[in-house]
Amino acid sequence: MTMLAPYDQVGLDDFDLSDPEFWLAPRPVREGAFKTLRDTPGLVHYDEREIPDLPFPPGPGYWALTRHDDIWHVSRNPKLFCSGQGGSNIGDLPQEMSEFFGSMINMDDPKHFRLRSIVSKGFTPREITAVEDVVKTKANEIIDRLVADFPDTSCDFVEHVAAALPLEIICDMMGIPSDDYAKVFKWTNTILGGGDPDFVTSYEDLMGQALEMFMYAQSLGEARKADPQDDITSIMMAAEVDGEQLTAQEFGSFFILLVVAGNETTRNAISHGMKALTDFPDQKAIWFDDFDAHSKTAVEEIVRWGTPVIHFRRTATEDTEIAGQPIAAGEKVVMWYNSGNRDDRVFENPYTFDVRREPHPAQIGFGAGGPHFCLGANLARREITVMFDVIRERLPSLRITGEPDYLQSGFINGIKRLQCAWD
Repeated sequence: MTMLAPYDQVGLDDFDLSDPEFWLAPRPVREGAFKTLRDTPGLVHYDEREIPDLPFPPGPGYWALTRHDDIWHVSRNPKLFCSGQGGSNIGDLPQEMSEFFGSMINMDDPKHFRLRSIVSKGFTPREITAVEDVVKTKANEIIDRLVADFPDTSCDFVEHVAAALPLEIICDMMGIPSDDYAKVFKWTNTILGGGDPDFVTSYEDLMGQALEMFMYAQSLGEARKADPQDDITSIMMAAEVDGEQLTAQEFGSFFILLVVAGNETTRNAISHGMKALTDFPDQKAIWFDDFDAHSKTAVEEIVRWGTPVIHFRRTATEDTEIAGQPIAAGEKVVMWYNSGNRDDRVFENPYTFDVRREPHPAQIGFGAGGPHFCLGANLARREITVMFDVIRERLPSLRITGEPDYLQSGFINGIKRLQCAWD
């Protein structure tokens, strides 16, 4: 098998996870830094930094969790490590941001359970099965457009393939008209593009885009409550748990969460997957030669390899200990999923892309279990599977021809542009 370029040897004092410059460093440097953290006994504490143009001061810092087992432990102990004290971002969200972005990822039970129970009605196995044909139809339409629109057999893979499928699927599931797809695409880029000047120019710009999306969602929710349709928005607006329905504000926050998460993360998994299949042609051949036999493991490996969401934070609710390090009540711990998915304690040859890798232990690209495990994981798996199946059937020569233009972010492992070609 082809190996990824070796990670650099990086000293513990040579980097700071809170420094925005770190996230612009070459990938081998970053991989080396996390390898150093995993191999350092105990835990390492980082100060938070003031972020330019954001109107709130830095917090007290956080403990970095970089080993698979430590991340697993925190995710599966929600009473000891909560999401509701300050949220799941490293910095505590100010009130105006929490209203837009808070949703259930920043809640604990019992409120989290009530709201997730409502939202999950739109993501049951039955609902995911119901969209199966739609996913395949849209994937085929994407390939149709490639062939028709790019006679020179070259285009940006992110825009025309990876982003198109999850965007159209989640919009279709939510009942968003096709005329609004471009608007939704712009909103999602902005909301998850904080820190990248290509997408966000100021805090005011970010909040303005979020408000637009929030108001759009409220309007859609009210319309479906008055006139239900065959979509998830209608299901969510009609659902009750203990006699309670979603408020317009709750639906607005959920809408942002579902549309943004359902679009961006799957888009990046597909992009990283296509790059990996190009870099590891032996693995592409293994999978494409016997697609059904290897699809389950191949998709899990793509998510492990790409790890679209880099981190989430929790807050200790009482004094405890992780990896021998005392953690005081109120202290923050940050789970670095990208690092846990490269942990050689649990993954043999973690820098090798292997479509037959056994899923035990589990990759943590969807989270590491517990109440906040990704609600849309099964939909994402289905979209990834179908998109690569259609590529295999229709355009097997499709390959990446340039280096990724990565998103400037310590939160989303995003690819903005990725040139591809086919014969």
